[in-house]
Order: sequence, then C-alpha cells, then structure tokens
Amino acid sequence: MGGDWHASSSSSSPETVLRIAAVPIDFEEEVVAPLISSYNYHVRPLLDAIDRLRLLKVMKEGIQLPTIVVVGDQSSGKSSVLESLAGIHLPRGQGICTRVPLIMRLQNQDSTEPELFLDYSGKTVPVEEDHIADAISLATDEVAGSGKGISNAPLTLMVKKNGVPDLTMVDLPGITRVPVHGQPENIYEQVTEMIMEYIKPEESIILNVLSATVDFSTCESIRMSQQVDRSGQRTLAVVTKADKSPEGLLEKVSSNDVNIGLGYVCVRNRIGNESFEEARKEEEKLFETHPLLSKMDKSIVGIPVLAEKLVQFQKNIISKCLPKIVRNIDEKLSANVRELEKMPKILSSQAEAMSAFMRIIGSAKESLRKILLSGEFNEYPADNKMHGSARLVEMLNNFSNELRKCVENERTGDFLIEEINVLEEAKGIELPNFLSHSAFLCILQRKIERIESMPMDCVEQTWEYIESVVTAVLKPLSEDYPQLELATTKAAKSLISKMKEQSVNRVLEILKMERLTGYTCNPDYMSAWGKLLSQQQKFMGDLKFYHSNSTTIEGWGTIQIGHLRDISETILQQAFDLKARMKAYWNIVLMRMVDTMALLLKFNVDNLVTKKMEKEIFMKLMGVDGGKSIERILQQSPGIAGKRETLKSSIGLLRESKETVAQMMDRIASYGH
Repeated sequence: MGGDWHASSSSSSPETVLRIAAVPIDFEEEVVAPLISSYNYHVRPLLDAIDRLRLLKVMKEGIQLPTIVVVGDQSSGKSSVLESLAGIHLPRGQGICTRVPLIMRLQNQDSTEPELFLDYSGKTVPVEEDHIADAISLATDEVAGSGKGISNAPLTLMVKKNGVPDLTMVDLPGITRVPVHGQPENIYEQVTEMIMEYIKPEESIILNVLSATVDFSTCESIRMSQQVDRSGQRTLAVVTKADKSPEGLLEKVSSNDVNIGLGYVCVRNRIGNESFEEARKEEEKLFETHPLLSKMDKSIVGIPVLAEKLVQFQKNIISKCLPKIVRNIDEKLSANVRELEKMPKILSSQAEAMSAFMRIIGSAKESLRKILLSGEFNEYPADNKMHGSARLVEMLNNFSNELRKCVENERTGDFLIEEINVLEEAKGIELPNFLSHSAFLCILQRKIERIESMPMDCVEQTWEYIESVVTAVLKPLSEDYPQLELATTKAAKSLISKMKEQSVNRVLEILKMERLTGYTCNPDYMSAWGKLLSQQQKFMGDLKFYHSNSTTIEGWGTIQIGHLRDISETILQQAFDLKARMKAYWNIVLMRMVDTMALLLKFNVDNLVTKKMEKEIFMKLMGVDGGKSIERILQQSPGIAGKRETLKSSIGLLRESKETVAQMMDRIASYGH
C-alpha cells in the first residue's frame, strides 16, 4: 500500500468514490417486497468497509465510525422493529431483553438459504435461523453473566438473507428507571451511560423507537437524544403500535413537538404467531384502509419505507464521514509510527546496554553543563527553575543582601557602648594610647557569631537547588529504565550529599579563619578607616559643646550621644577609633565572604558536572560486578514494554484499516467504469 490511499492506479479519491456511490431514492415511489432496492448494490462496499473497521475495533483508536444506534424505552416495541427489518426472531421476555450492545449486520444475498453468525468473545459461531433467539440469549449470558445485569461488551449478529436491507445497526438495552429483581440498583444509570456513549458522536444516526400509545415528550429516549442532538438533524423516529393508538397519531408526527429532524416512520408491530410476510401484508392493509391511518402520507408508513430511509441515511452519513475517517486513520498511523520510533531501543546485549548507559550519562552531563555552568536554557525555555546559572546568582545576591542588612540594622541608640565595655575589659599594663588588638578581635568574633548561620543557610539552599536540577535532568533520560533511574538518582543524591558536607566544612573553616585574626591587604580598608576617623573631631566637639542628645556622623548617620558625656575623652577616642576600624574592616570581611562563597560554589558545581557525577554513577553501577549487571539495570519497565506492544498492535490495526478502506474505494470505483 505504501503511504497512499490508492490500492491501484485505477483508484479514485474518497470524494470521487462517494459520488459514484450516490444513487438517489424516491420515497414517493411505491415500496414493495423485498425490503431492498438496486441502491444497496452501491452501498454494500461502503458498509462492508465500515463493518470491517468496526470488527477491527478501530474506534478504540479514537476514530469514530458512522453508526445507526437503536434506542427506546423499555416495551417501546424496539425488538419488534428490528425483527421486521432482519426477518428473524430476537429474544423476548419481561424486563431488559437486550443486555449488551447487539451489532446487527444485515446483508442481502441471492441465495434463499439464510446464513447467520454470532461473533463474541473472540469467536464466530454459526447459528440456525430457528434457534437464533436462544443463541443470542446464551451468548449474552456468557458475555454479561447469567443474571439480569448489563455489559458494554458487544455481540455481533451477521444476517445474510434474501430480501433484507443492507444495514448495520447497534441495538442497545431498553431504558428502564425501576430495577426488577436481580438487576443492579443503578441499572438506569448504567443503561444511560451506555446509550450516551453510543449516541454522542456526531457520526451516529439515532433511531429512536417510540410507542404510539405514549406522549413522545415523556420518553426517556427522546430526552437523551435531545441532549446530544438538539437540532434533531441526526435523529429518526419510528413509531410502533400505530394500530393500538391511531387517534391523533397523524397530528403527533406532523406537529413534531420533540424536534425529530430526520422525520417519522409509523409501523405496525407483528402480532402473535404472524409470519413476517403476513405481518407485512397486514401493515400495508392497515395504512391503506384504516379511517385515520390511511390519511398518512405513504412516505412515512411501513417497515419497507423505514428500511429504505435507514439505507439512505446510512449512505449519507458514511459518505460524509469517509474522508474524515481516511484522514484520521492516516494521521493516527503516522503519529503512532513516530512515537514507536522515538521509544528506546530494546537492548539485547551487554555492549548495547553499556552504550545506552554511556549515552544517557553523556546527555545528562551535557544538559547540566548548559544549565549550571554556561547559563544556557534552550532545553527548558519556559521553566525558570531550570535556568541554573541565573538562579544560583540570585541566591548569592540574596545572601549578600542579607549580610548587608545585618550591618544596616545595627543599633545607634547605644553608640560606642560595646566598644567601651570591651576596651575596659581588655586593659593591660601598657601605654594608654595603644589600641588593644584583643579588643578588636573580641568585637570581630562577636560580629562573625551573629552572621555565621547565614552562609550555612546559603550552602544548604544552593545544594538543595542543585540536587533538584540534577534529578530533573536525570529522570526523563532514564525513566524508560526504572532500575537505572533509581540507581542514578540514588548515586547523584549521595554524591551531592557528600559535596554539600564538604562545602559546609569549608565554610566552617572560612568562618574560623575570619575569627582567628583581622587581616587584609585591600587598600579600601585604610581609605575607609581614614575617612571615618576624620569624623572623630566633629564627634568629640558635638559631644562637648552641642547640647543635643543626637548628632549626624558620616558613615553612621544619626546617632545618640547623650549617654556618652560622662565617659573620659581618652576612652571615647579609643572607642571611636576601634569602631571606625571595625566598620572599615567588616565591609572587607563581608565582601570576602560573598566572593569566597561564589568561587567555592562555582568550583564545586564544575567538579560535580565535569568530573565527579559521571564517575560516581559509573562506579556505583559498574563497580560491584564489573558491569555485568548493566543489562539487568537497563531492563525496560513493564509499562514501557506494554506501551511498545500497544503501539505495534495499534499500527497493525491501522494499517489493516487503511488497506480495508483502500480496497473499498477500488471496489466502488470499478462500478463507475
């Protein structure tokens, strides 16, 4: 077949084929037995193709097929109508007789010997015409159980018989609100759900069976069909028991209060032991001689008219849907083939498994290099969380800002008090005008103690983020192999945990070094200290001659000074000098801490991505038995294996469906030559 929809050079497009198949029907002509016309000769290939697609279960692929769906309230006469169309006896009795969807395939044949088959549960069973009702009942019991419950598993009844119309219909359980003994309490909901599933698709023609003895607007089947077909353009009503309630029937079907777009056909039910031929004659006589029913137009009465209309509507809906079916099968087939090609290869040797493993690790390494090192985010353009470099810089900036806030939030109400107290405790037997180094260290250590949790929090936050990125990268690459996914994720988390611990230890060392002594060769320290110290004379003057309790000093802003007037000038000068030195040096400490954290982070991430992660995962998976278990680790999950088989099955089904439609098109096109 290839990729085209033509089985041979003589094939035509779906639209051309449908024009060839379109043979008009005049409903004004007298309809006589049998229930077929030459029109069926052109419809049969279309119907065979659709029936074949239905048997292939192409609807499970989401491709809807044209279907005549027969619905009706319980005791509406649905079975009688179907019996008259098929010329066979269906199961009868109290309660719901149809407990599963019954797909009735009617096919006219020249032979006078009927052929009947039941397809269900994967088997085809030939059935004698006299025993068909019993055979359907037995098959229903096998599919739906021997009770009175229903099942959505269909039976297919093939009827090849001289004189029947070429039709395929789906008969559904009759609608009942009150469960009888042995039926589930929610039988109404079950039946409703089944019916809605079949009548909702736009491709369905709804054959709504109504009893002439009831008000149409009260019928549950009408309410359901109106929910899915408000305009009524795909609903045909057949009115049964016309002989039981002829009064006002003409007005009921003429007024069309329930919006039946495809019109009505009124019929007479077969009574007692009448043969189908006798019933046909009695029906014809009824509509010709009854004083009320004889007034009805002949185009809306009788089983033969119903048969012709159903064949016509069936042809119309198939003609309308065929191009879409062709397109949908082709699109679905192409999509499934592409999806199957994208699925991971089945690994049949240790070499293939090793190659796949190295490919996965290599892909992860490259993705992490882009995300965490080079700042590329083309793999995750819309996911800001995966823009690694930007997020790490944000964390460092937040860390820096939090450190700065600690400096800005220092209290100004007790200006110099801490320095004075420390100087008092650091006094020694020495010259009074030398600044105590131990006092400087004491204040430095106190300041470091106040902020030491912040770099630890930054380390925790950055490694937690790095772990989330690594996991997010590894998961889609290894998810087809569950054991590999678990192993790689475990190995990566273990490595990150160790590296985080190393980072924490390194930060603790940095904090210890900062506590040990004050040192910098940064010229900014001397510059900042000199600028602050130049404010000392103004400060002392304001304290001595300015009677306000506050003043403004550049570098500290507005400070309180009233509490300092009773302290000696020498101590105040030393305290001011100590505070100026500490402020100048503390800015250097904070900058050094942020810079060191940034370099440490960059160094560790580079190590993780370019060296350690690949080695760690490789050693975890290969180190135990020299890589012999790699095949086991790279076994695909049952879900992936199942998906592959499902896709293969679907592709086979769709290819067969495509072939079926192509053969049908060739067959119909040949009629036009």
